[in-house]
Order: sequence, then C-alpha cells, then structure tokens
Amino acid sequence: MTDLTKLTLSEARDGLVAKDFSATELTQAHLKAIEAGNDDLNIYVLPTPDVALAQAKASDDRISKGTAGVLEGVPLGIKDLFCTRGVRTTACSKILDDFKPTYESTVTQNLWDAGAVMLGKLNNDEFAMGSSNENSAFGPVVNPWRRKGSQDKLVPGGSSGGSAAAVAAGLCLAATATDTGGSIRQPASLTGTVGVKPTYGRCSRYGIVAFASSLDQAGPITKTVRDGALMLKVIAGHDPKDSTSVDVAVPDYEAGLQEGVKGLRVGVPKEYRIDGMAEEVASLWEQGIAWLKDAGAIIHEISLPHTKYALPAYYIIAPAEASSNLARYDGVRYGLRVPGKDLIDTYEETRAAGFGAEVKRRVLIGTYVLSAGYYDAYYLKAQKVRTLIKGDFDAAWNTVDVVLTPTTPTPAFAFGEKSGDPVQMYLEDIFTVTVNMAGLPGLSVPAGLSGEGTPLGLQLIGKPFDEATLLRAGQTIENAAGRFPIPERWWV
Repeated sequence: MTDLTKLTLSEARDGLVAKDFSATELTQAHLKAIEAGNDDLNIYVLPTPDVALAQAKASDDRISKGTAGVLEGVPLGIKDLFCTRGVRTTACSKILDDFKPTYESTVTQNLWDAGAVMLGKLNNDEFAMGSSNENSAFGPVVNPWRRKGSQDKLVPGGSSGGSAAAVAAGLCLAATATDTGGSIRQPASLTGTVGVKPTYGRCSRYGIVAFASSLDQAGPITKTVRDGALMLKVIAGHDPKDSTSVDVAVPDYEAGLQEGVKGLRVGVPKEYRIDGMAEEVASLWEQGIAWLKDAGAIIHEISLPHTKYALPAYYIIAPAEASSNLARYDGVRYGLRVPGKDLIDTYEETRAAGFGAEVKRRVLIGTYVLSAGYYDAYYLKAQKVRTLIKGDFDAAWNTVDVVLTPTTPTPAFAFGEKSGDPVQMYLEDIFTVTVNMAGLPGLSVPAGLSGEGTPLGLQLIGKPFDEATLLRAGQTIENAAGRFPIPERWWV
C-alpha cells in the first residue's frame, strides 16, 4: 500500500469510495505520522486519537452501507481557534486554560456532517495574532521545509502555522484555518500549500474564537487547489447563528476547475511593486503573469491607489476590535483565574498572567485608538481608509475579473529573525491585508521555490462571492507550476 499520508484529499476520497483502504487505515496512518513527527514540529497542541478512531469506524460503517458523506473518512486537523464540543479549545492562550466548549463551531459541524475525521487541534499564534506562529502559549511551530544545506528552524507563517505545517508535513489531509489579515494565505505561501480565504460572510464565524470580528474569516489549507475547492464547498453556507453570514448559493467549486482561463481578465496592480520585495518574488510574479497569459488570460495593469494605507489602517482596526473582543477574558466565568485582593485586581492579575506579549501589545494599541480624543483621529480615519480600499477594488472589477499579486514579500525566515521587530513582522502582511479590509476572497497557490529551496506562493484576489473564478485561475497556476513536495522528511 502506498504511504497514505502522501495522498491528496481528493485521492483519499476516491480511494475510500473504491475501497482501496478503509477510513480506519487512513486515520491510523496519520495518527502514526503525528506520533512520529509532532515532538520535532510542535504542530498539534492536542492530538485526539480516540475521537479520530471512533469517527473513522463510524465512517467505515457508513461507507459499507452506501450512505457516505462528501468527506467521509477523511482525516483533518482543526485550528485551535475553532470550538469543538467537549474537546479542549484554547486559541493557544494561557487565559483559556482547560476550556472545553459545550457547543461546536458551524464550520467543524459542517465537516463532521460530511463524514470528516478529527485528528486533533492545531497550533496557532495566540488568538490568531501573529505572522510566524512564534506567539503561541504552546511554543512555536516548526516549518517542515528547510533551507538548502541548513538546519535552521524556519517559521511556517501565521497565524495558521500549525494548519499549514500539518498539511505540508502529511500530518493531516487538509486543515481548517482562519484569516484576519493573511493568516491563511501567508502560511500557505511559506509551506508550499494552498490557502483559500473566502469572501467575508461566505463561511460562518459561529464558534470561532474572535480576534477582529469584521475581518475574521474561516477557510481551508490543503495540498492542492482541487482539495481547497472540495473543503470550501463543505464549510461554506449561510448560518442563522452568525449575523454576518450571507445567504447566497454555494456553487460546486470542484466542477468548474477545468474550465480554464481563456478570456479571463487578470489585473496586475502597480502599487504592489514595493521596495524591499525579494527579487525572486518579483520574478515569480512575472512568471505567474506569463503562465496565465499563455493559458489565454488577458493581462491588464491596474491601479489600487490606496494600497499603501492598508497596513497602517489594518493595524488600527484589528487591534481596536481585538481590544473589545478580548475584554470577555476576565477570569470570572471560564478559563484561567488568578485571585486578587478584589475584583479589579483579579481582572488585572488574570489578564497579566493569561495574555502573551503580542496580545497585550495589540490590546493596548486597540484600547488607545478607541479612547476619548483618539477615536476620531485614528479609528474613524482608518474606517474611512477601509472604504477607499474597497472602492479601489470596486473600480477595478469594471476592467478585470481577478487580481494577481505575490502572497508574501520574502520566503520563510528563521526563528527570531523578525520576531524582535514588530514592524518587520507586520510587513509580512503587506500583500494580504487589503483582501480582508475589502472583504474579498483570496487564494495563495504554490508557484516556485526560492534560491534557498523554500516555497513561494502567488496570490489571486477575486470579486465578492466569486471564489469559483479564483479557484479556476489557481488551478491554471498549479497546472503550470506543478506541486512542491518537501524534499526530505527529516523529522521522522
């Protein structure tokens, strides 16, 4: 039997239908891989083998009876931001301690309803705040990729670093993730995986630990574009439990992948040609343009003039919403409690002990920009900038169908190389935050390797609720670039 952990999600689905192997065998192969690699990679903060094997057995029963779901028996990793009923959910923060939700997030419930299997909870930056997965209370995730001739530990990107690393390393077939300013696409780019950030409102946020409510969106990280299409079809849809969930039809994304891009209008924004972008990233961008052109797409240079204000505006709006959302963690109802001499002291002691440095930094920034005298100067102005950014894209859609950019300005960096400099770290999101600010769908597809032998991705940005066109263009890039398996499984 082939190594089952090297299958794509769609290959595993087809193999289960053909009864080439059982859901239990597939799950056991992944549990074995987790056991062998997790000490070195620190990807799973809570493996759930008992849950996984019970779900796999139930899947085998349904397959034998002919009542299999769309993702029947497929083992997945779940980012520790998604509430899972009865299974510890911490957002990788000390402040949630041993919190076990009594309810299930809508996204994960959709997956279980489709027959998927949960291998465990995946590491992420605390409360999804970070671009390197160095901010987790459980320690950093190690990127399974290495630079040529080096044993330096590289970051997998963040905040969904555990999700991306798990998929890249074969520790799950696909994973759930969330994206507030690039947290699906950036780690996908740094690990050679596919990351889909859907339109805001396409997937329910119910049961996902909130960071910035007007920016957060759930999506999948997968090995291929087809796998991303499969996952998105299952997790998307209207949810009355989420007031920001939009009631629009969910198309069969997989069915449209082979339509190609002949006649598709692709925008290339001049504002994304920034100083400090690695030369190899710029070259790859040109290569991506050439691939799409060769496949019949029509290339247009476009202008998104307010792009340069996106990052500073994002780092006002996101911390402001985080400051509000994280006020609920007070040591009274659930999670960590550090007793103080009175109620206020208990709040202060609990939050001081429970939150990490990056979370504290963002809560302080957010509280400051929302405070009297600064609200108009910062928060209100940032919201106006956000409207201008959305207006840039609205104007662009008159002439183009999708936009092509790099996903990240550099390849994966080593632990500690940027973490001491918050500004350098925040610049990692420079190509991705506009998508969240405008509520648009975005996709990162592996497109090449850096001179160091590590992955680089290209980003496609689409019209609202037009993930189908985005995935079709992504499939074209994947067809041209090929896939990028890790050369050596050094952690086994």
